[in-house]
Amino acid sequence: MTDEALRLMAVHAHPDDESSKGAGMMARYASEGHRVQVVTCTGGERGDILNPKLADDPEILRDMPGYRRREMAAAAAALGIEHVWLGFVDSGLPQGDPLPPLPEGSFAAEPMEVTVGALVRQVRTFKPHVMTCYDENGGYPHPDHIRSHRIAVAAYEAAADPEAYPEAGEPWAVQKLYYDVSFSVDRIMALHEAMLGRELVSPFAEWIERRGDWPQRNPTARIVCSDYFPQRDDALRAHATQIDPDGFFFQIPRDLEAQVWPFEQFELAKARVPVADGMEDDLFAGVVPEGLALDEAAP
Repeated sequence: MTDEALRLMAVHAHPDDESSKGAGMMARYASEGHRVQVVTCTGGERGDILNPKLADDPEILRDMPGYRRREMAAAAAALGIEHVWLGFVDSGLPQGDPLPPLPEGSFAAEPMEVTVGALVRQVRTFKPHVMTCYDENGGYPHPDHIRSHRIAVAAYEAAADPEAYPEAGEPWAVQKLYYDVSFSVDRIMALHEAMLGRELVSPFAEWIERRGDWPQRNPTARIVCSDYFPQRDDALRAHATQIDPDGFFFQIPRDLEAQVWPFEQFELAKARVPVADGMEDDLFAGVVPEGLALDEAAP
């Protein structure tokens, strides 16, 4: 780990996504003095209340968008990170066969140049050395997750191009882009088997039975962050409308998780700096603190 204060940007679709994907890594880097910024693409306006204890809460029912904004602020404080809203409207999760069209004006229905331009402006403002986002499947096939992936990859390229989005600020070359691999098959199987080994009921049993052809990713980085599981859990609890404190996320004993899977995994997607062979233990490995000259950023 370098002694320089470096910058990492994590691009997420909805408030609460940041707390279930890469939160331990972000809390660790923030605690070590680096700047970490979450960009949330939508306000989660079309999200349901997933915590049964709050199903009839009048404040939430009256103002779900405002409530989720306050949840996000509390989660960011728990992780010690910075946060910005990209400003788009939740697309919702279409249901049916055939699927209905996306709501007009929603994030995934906006023109790509609009959504990419908004993220390019934020990249050029914050100037991250490293970005993280979802893989090409969105982590799971929610239209906002897939769009978040697409704009993150496009912004990684466009932010360094002086001819792209000139109104969005001076060009900045992000040096590495990673996909989050939080919900890997390996992780789920390791925790499942450890739960059974302690003669505990695994929350993953049903998922394993119906997983089908769940795509297997190839992580290239493992960031040890078990010391920051408490901050991650506080951030999850902050999203009270979405996370049941007695539910899935909290059914694994934390000492078992720290023993079996004390890290979070990422897959390197793009890099403008040399990357060593083997599994990385630091997403900032190899970055140039002062940034790259534009001629160094060329493909």
